[in-house]
Amino acid sequence: MSTPPLAGAGMPPGAFSGTQAQAAREVNTASLCRIGQETVQDIVFRTMEIFQLLRNMQLPNGVTYHTATYQDRLAKLQEHLRQLSILFRKLRLVYDKCNENCAGLDPVPIEQLIPYVEEDGSKHDDRSAASQLRFASEERREIMEVNKKLKQKNQQLKQIMDQLRNLIWDINAMLAMRN
Repeated sequence: MSTPPLAGAGMPPGAFSGTQAQAAREVNTASLCRIGQETVQDIVFRTMEIFQLLRNMQLPNGVTYHTATYQDRLAKLQEHLRQLSILFRKLRLVYDKCNENCAGLDPVPIEQLIPYVEEDGSKHDDRSAASQLRFASEERREIMEVNKKLKQKNQQLKQIMDQLRNLIWDINAMLAMRN
């Protein structure tokens, strides 16, 4: 974490503005968040390695094992734990610096950061809402007309099927009488 140098100290004002802009780019809140994310990923990776080492270690259940292997694994485990504690300290520094940078900002409620469907409709003016309503009502009316015509056609088909059924019945009855 580098902080921008203080003004003065024999530097001309024009030369200082360039280094200040470069330092501000390096330590802005977004880059701190990226560093924090990478640190969390390193912590997770180290923790997984620790669990892998612990899983491969044998329990001291009376079985003799090589002290050199045990010492090697113990050294690896201690090194991972030491690096893990360093990563947690780094994460704490990043967290504190982010909180310090964001202390002057007005807190925005989380609900305002989530886009809602209802808000999307309110962004359009009344004309577009009225035209959408008119279009929807016309479409509904057309669907109702199509449904009415479909019911009429279904009734006509039912009548034709009934007439055909009666005709076939009559033909079958006449054929049965003939024999």
